[in-house]
Amino acid sequence: MMNDRPLILVTNDDGIYAKGLSELTEVMRLFGDVVVIAPEAAMSGMSNAITTGKPLRASKLEEEEGYVEYKCSGTPVDCIKMGFNQLLDRRPDFVVSGINHGANTSVSVVYSGTMGAAMEGCLHGVPSIGFSLCDFDADADFTRAKMWVARIFQAVAQNGLPQFTCLNVNIPQGEVRGIQLCRQAAGKWVEEMEKRTDPHQKDYYWLSGYFKNFEPDTPGTDMHALEDQKVSVVPVSVDMTCFNTLEKMNSWQF
Repeated sequence: MMNDRPLILVTNDDGIYAKGLSELTEVMRLFGDVVVIAPEAAMSGMSNAITTGKPLRASKLEEEEGYVEYKCSGTPVDCIKMGFNQLLDRRPDFVVSGINHGANTSVSVVYSGTMGAAMEGCLHGVPSIGFSLCDFDADADFTRAKMWVARIFQAVAQNGLPQFTCLNVNIPQGEVRGIQLCRQAAGKWVEEMEKRTDPHQKDYYWLSGYFKNFEPDTPGTDMHALEDQKVSVVPVSVDMTCFNTLEKMNSWQF
C-alpha cells in the first residue's frame, strides 16, 4: 500500500457482507488507504469479547491499490487485534467501526460490538470512532448518514482525540438537523427471557425486553439529540472508574 496516505482500519459487528460496512468503506476511501477486517458472521452484542478457546482464521477477499478486505472468524475486537498484530504492514492512523444497523445509545455502548471495536482501537493509541444509524433494516438508506460520517471523521483527523478515548456517533433516520456533542442518557434494558418448548418437549429461551430511558426529556443526552433529529456524538473513555464514588469511599473503614 502507498505510505503517503493515512491508513484506516475498518470493521463492524454486523458482518463482512452488511450494507453499513460497505457504505462506511466507501466514505473512508476518500480519506486514505483502507483495510477492512470484519467478522464473517453477525457479531452484534459481542461488546469487547475476544476469542480464546479456538484458533482464529482470516481470509483475504479482495485487494486493489489502496484497499484490502479480509473476513475473520472472530469478534469485532478480534478483528482489530488481528489488524494490529498480524495483517497490517504498518500501524493504522485511524480505526473506524460501523456503520451499525441500529442505534448504540445510552448503556447499549456496554453491549455493542461496534463500540467494542472502537474501544479496542483507542486502547492501541489510535483515534477511533464507532458509527451507528438508527435503522435496523438490512437495506437501510445510508445516503444522508455518509455525509455526517465524513464530516465527523474529518474533524477527528484535524483535531485528534485524547488517549484512551473514542467517539460513539449515532445518526438519526431521515432529515438531520445538525450535530450535538452530548453525554449518554441514563437508562437500562429491561430484559425478559421468553420461555418456549421445542417439538421434543425441551425448553429453550429467547432474550427479549425493551429499553427504559430514565431521563426522556433531558437535553444534553444522546437520546434527546436523536429525538431532535440531531447526530449525537459522545466521547467514551475506557477508564470506567467512578471518581465520585471513589471520593466518597475515602471515608470508609474496612
